[in-house]
Amino acid sequence: MSTPEINQVLAQMRVVRAQASGGAGPAEVAEVPQTDFGDLLKRSIDSVNETQQHAGKLRTDFQRGEAGLDLAEVMIAVQKSSLSFQTMVEVRNKLVEAYKDVMNMPI
Repeated sequence: MSTPEINQVLAQMRVVRAQASGGAGPAEVAEVPQTDFGDLLKRSIDSVNETQQHAGKLRTDFQRGEAGLDLAEVMIAVQKSSLSFQTMVEVRNKLVEAYKDVMNMPI
């Protein structure tokens, strides 16, 4: 998650906390910018893709013997790419599971 996304989540948590405690309502709390879930998901997928592209480029450049690259930098980029992809797959699995749960609910 990037810093703006974390700030959005924190702001939303503050609004919910204020509403739950009976304190400030939505009008009294700073306006929380609304983000479409689809846009957020697309940005996340694009970020994972960008991370994978960067890691692939570093790996290829290192294999070619480009100057200025060390193995540690390449390995860290590859691990970040792998971790972000695994996280995206887990999020997808949870979304599919939630969809199935909703579809199986009795009306």
